[in-house]
Amino acid sequence: MNVMAAAPFNERLGLLALALALALAVGLWVGWRGAWVWQSNDYGQRLSDQASNYVRQLADKDRAHGLEREMAAAAALEQLAGQKSQRYALEQRLQEQDRAHWKEMSDAKQTQDRLRDRLATADLRLSVLVDTGAFAAPGCVGGVRETASTGSMVHGVVRAKLDTAHAQRIVAITNYGDRGLIALKACQAYVREVTR
Repeated sequence: MNVMAAAPFNERLGLLALALALALAVGLWVGWRGAWVWQSNDYGQRLSDQASNYVRQLADKDRAHGLEREMAAAAALEQLAGQKSQRYALEQRLQEQDRAHWKEMSDAKQTQDRLRDRLATADLRLSVLVDTGAFAAPGCVGGVRETASTGSMVHGVVRAKLDTAHAQRIVAITNYGDRGLIALKACQAYVREVTR
């Protein structure tokens, strides 16, 4: 037999109210719990989306930074290659100048050596101008007149021949001077080329 049918109406109404209250409480609890679960899931999804966006942004920034580094490295390598080619061209120009100056130096030395040899064999004699006002007669003290040039009525100036040893010393002094001037010219060309 049915328990509800045997119970008086008031009791049945109370039991029904209790069952409804219990069903309402369970429904509220389930709804409240479901809302929390849904809210938790929604919040978790939002956090997950934010985290994935943040990771994506970091990856984009890292990729952009990597591209910047690659571009900077490429620019540095390009600049280095340009400087290397400029340095190579400068080295080539300096070597050419060095060869030219050494050739000039050796040519000057050969010229001086030939001159010294000609002086030593008396093939060539050096002479100096003599101040004619210092002497009473133009031909005194070993002075020798130069012959008149073609088409000239005036005889040349009085010249005195130098001793061979003195002439060789003069040639040696001019040799040192010529070599010094050639070396100075080479140094100046080097400095101009390097600072250009």
